[in-house]
Amino acid sequence: MAETSFFDKVYEVARQIPYGRVTSYGAIARALGSTGSSRMVGWAMNASGLKDVPAHRVVNRVGLLTGKHHFEGTNLMQQLLESEGIKVKDNKIVDFEKYFWDPMNELEL
Repeated sequence: MAETSFFDKVYEVARQIPYGRVTSYGAIARALGSTGSSRMVGWAMNASGLKDVPAHRVVNRVGLLTGKHHFEGTNLMQQLLESEGIKVKDNKIVDFEKYFWDPMNELEL
């Protein structure tokens, strides 16, 4: 049986982020036991092709939409978040703590 790649593990976690919630690159890395691999999680989100991975729900540690330039159009990431009831102002999630979903607390990995 083939070993699951790091990117696949990232996608598995990202697919479980609930509608209307967000998490951070670092939170996913910590949940996978790879503290310090936030940038690699970002690369995974970029490589996901947005297929069945809700990459728009993954932001940086303070709620900035740092991955927005990887989405088509100028504001697609923001529009997707706002369609889920998350307010964004100046490329940052308003009340980030309210919407933050921590996979360490929510998942059994």
